[in-house]
Amino acid sequence: MGFQLERVLEECGALTQGHFLLSSGKHSDRYIEKFHLLRKPAVLEQVCRAMIERMNASSIDVVAGPTTGGILIAAEIARQMGVRAAYAERADDGSLQRAFRRVNYFEPEDRVLVVDDIMTTGGSVRETIKALEKHPVELAAVMVMVDRSNGAIDLGTPYSALAEMDVPAWDPRECPLCAEKTPLIKPGTTNVGVG
Repeated sequence: MGFQLERVLEECGALTQGHFLLSSGKHSDRYIEKFHLLRKPAVLEQVCRAMIERMNASSIDVVAGPTTGGILIAAEIARQMGVRAAYAERADDGSLQRAFRRVNYFEPEDRVLVVDDIMTTGGSVRETIKALEKHPVELAAVMVMVDRSNGAIDLGTPYSALAEMDVPAWDPRECPLCAEKTPLIKPGTTNVGVG
């Protein structure tokens, strides 16, 4: 039996049950509050070790991740692999694009592994890949902790996930929990699933 990420997420309070308002405006009965995992370095270390074991990446020079959760995963994976880490932040021009700011993270021909925490639409990973295009590096692989896209994401490059989770999302007019009058929780505004 391999690494059981869903069990780990439940044990640290990151995978919760309820009636949640997602950032997309849709509703769901399950929510992954990644910060319950990311705030526990020993658990994060185990998850990142499992991600490294799962991926088919070799000869990596840099592990890159987008803010916010992706940078913690990138730092831990880079530490375990003994390579450099890079962080794709929002550009300081006011746009929603990402950029590798602050320091020169890359050397010519570096092989870069892009990592992130939870992929729902693929937006953060796409923005990180786009930011890499401004540097003379090679995208070696993409790895996410949880893919909840149900295989619907095309990044233009192969990627792998430590776990795939089918987390339903309903339009509010079709939400069975609304029909049952279950109280709606907007994550980030309520102390959800403290663990």
